[in-house]
Amino acid sequence: MPRSKKTKPAKKRKSWKISSSNIFKDLGFTDEEATNFFVRGQLAIEITNLIIGRGWSQRKAAQELGVSQPRIAEIMSMKLDLYTIDTLLKYLDKLGQKVSFKVEPKEVA
Repeated sequence: MPRSKKTKPAKKRKSWKISSSNIFKDLGFTDEEATNFFVRGQLAIEITNLIIGRGWSQRKAAQELGVSQPRIAEIMSMKLDLYTIDTLLKYLDKLGQKVSFKVEPKEVA
């Protein structure tokens, strides 16, 4: 008796959702929380890029900012809940950066 071919399970159809362009909003945070996390994320990315771009170790960056090395590791690991926008702005200032904001109406979905 010939072997029967195993049938493959039916593939589940994937549904796609258009991103809001803010991952935190997409994850279910409130608008206010999502905006705050998004801004902190952008600032942390800038700090990380400056550190890497200057070829600094985390220890060197910590010395320049007057903080401990673990604090730099937290920023570079995007542990955003540990830092306020004010603190990240202060670090960017110490790194010789000027930060400006653009305010515009929200897109309504």
